[in-house]
Amino acid sequence: MKTLMSGNEAIARGAWEAGTKVAAAYPGTPSTEILQNVALYKDIYSEWSANEKVALDLAIGAAYAGQRAMAAMKHVGLNVASESLFYSSYTGLNAGLVIISADDPGMHSSQNEQDNRHFARFAKVPMLEPTDSQEAKDYVRLAFDLSEQFDTPVLIRTTTRTSHAKSAVELTDRAGVEKRPYVKNPSKYAMIPGFAKMRHPVVEERMKKLKQWAEESDVNSIEPGDHSIGIIACGAAYQYAREVFPTASFLKLGMVWPLPEGKIREFASQVEKVYVVEELDPFIEENVRQLGIAVEGKSIFPILDELSPERVRQSAVKAGLLPAEANGGALDVGPLAKRPPVLCAGCGHRDVFWILRKMKVTVNSDIGCYALGVMPPLDATDTIGCMGASIGVAMGMRIAGLETSNVAVLGDSTFFHAGLPALADAVYNQTPVVTIVVDNRTTGMTGHQGNPGSGRTLHGKGKDIDIAAVARGMGVNHVVSVDARDLKDVEKIIREAVKLNEPSVIVIHSICVFEEHHNREEYTIIAEDCNGCTLCFRIGCPAISKSEELDAKSQRPKAWIEPSLCVGCGLCFDVCAHQAIEPGREKVPA
Repeated sequence: MKTLMSGNEAIARGAWEAGTKVAAAYPGTPSTEILQNVALYKDIYSEWSANEKVALDLAIGAAYAGQRAMAAMKHVGLNVASESLFYSSYTGLNAGLVIISADDPGMHSSQNEQDNRHFARFAKVPMLEPTDSQEAKDYVRLAFDLSEQFDTPVLIRTTTRTSHAKSAVELTDRAGVEKRPYVKNPSKYAMIPGFAKMRHPVVEERMKKLKQWAEESDVNSIEPGDHSIGIIACGAAYQYAREVFPTASFLKLGMVWPLPEGKIREFASQVEKVYVVEELDPFIEENVRQLGIAVEGKSIFPILDELSPERVRQSAVKAGLLPAEANGGALDVGPLAKRPPVLCAGCGHRDVFWILRKMKVTVNSDIGCYALGVMPPLDATDTIGCMGASIGVAMGMRIAGLETSNVAVLGDSTFFHAGLPALADAVYNQTPVVTIVVDNRTTGMTGHQGNPGSGRTLHGKGKDIDIAAVARGMGVNHVVSVDARDLKDVEKIIREAVKLNEPSVIVIHSICVFEEHHNREEYTIIAEDCNGCTLCFRIGCPAISKSEELDAKSQRPKAWIEPSLCVGCGLCFDVCAHQAIEPGREKVPA
């Protein structure tokens, strides 16, 4: 039976068909839907873990114990889990272990364009890369087979397009995979230096065998065509190149590490010129060049941003690989209008950043919805790095003698993901840093998954962990909780905290508007009282816009509140200096 599936859905299906028993992840676009779909298969234990390293360690443990296991994460999540990837490369497993790394060319929802093919070479493990949803499903099963055949973790790399694009997938039944008995073997599983030295030669020998497999496997296939142009490609880039060069000869790589050097040489001998079409780094190109083969890649096709058929075609025309008329036939409508990211109407994070901007403090932020505090018109945030960086960066600026007051801002999910070690450091060294945890009771940016603070697991209700209690338990003496809508209290509490000469934690509560129905009144503009001062525009609420009516005196547009967008949070009411905003009709309960 065939059905239409996204790459992420297909990976989840592949995990089920392969007999996977354990799967774990931390949500992160473009990988999030993998575990959400795995959760639909009751034969698999699945969970949202506190972070990616915990997810991978859990999967490694399950594989040690004899059950097939999978961990899924976005590309920067593998940075967090990398230490676990490296030790599992040395230990090998008992049952199969598959690790999904979803890269994000174009940075649709990420802080960098990291190319995780380098991780496979660095950790000395094999990596597969599917070109469509069918391969995404099939490669999961293949990866488990490789993992058990060669006693290694196997990486599967996807990108945003292969993760989210849909194509037809042929479904099969679930494999009957028996649990393997666990046998105590410290020299294999306990990586003290003496045992690790014994394991390193095993890893090197394994890579030799995997190289031979790569030569013989049909996942790496030569597709003969026009001998004047030979293209090596993988993943989504293969699909784009196939569309742009339909008659060219291709070497399609399903295994991107280790590369089939013999097959590459064979392919190069059959064509006049070799080109590599790949997204992001010249990973394949550099390896082909090291074989002594003349090749072109990033001199023609861009190293920045994700590729598309249009970008590949334009690059090929510019380089003279295609005639100029190859760019014709498509209607050039120009770039689409940009829609800047903005906090949702009624988001409690907006209240926090309104106060922080008013106080003119330096804001060291983390990754999450609240990162949007950096965008106009709030313009409150100074630094954003990665998960958990906010507290460490804030401490560093404080220690370095920052002239102004500063605060670290992170969310409830991020607090448990990577905030705890940094907070422990602040307590241990008594660094006077103010940590603000904006608690919206969910992991909002990635689609409202649960976290230890919400107590909502992938399958229902678990045990929620009180953030303030955790901070006190870690030795923070000054811990305060406050509701985001109490603007005066929020400001008072932050002002008191920045004066302290010790670590402090402020937990600011505001349940996400998508997590709980708010039966509150909408707000409306009193047109005759509005003078177009623009103060309400500065809170950045998408429900507030400029009307067509101008104030007679200032000639500035008056404000307008779209009732279908307003959730009645009241921030605009609080900030209006002219009392030109009032509660409107009560919202009808959902």
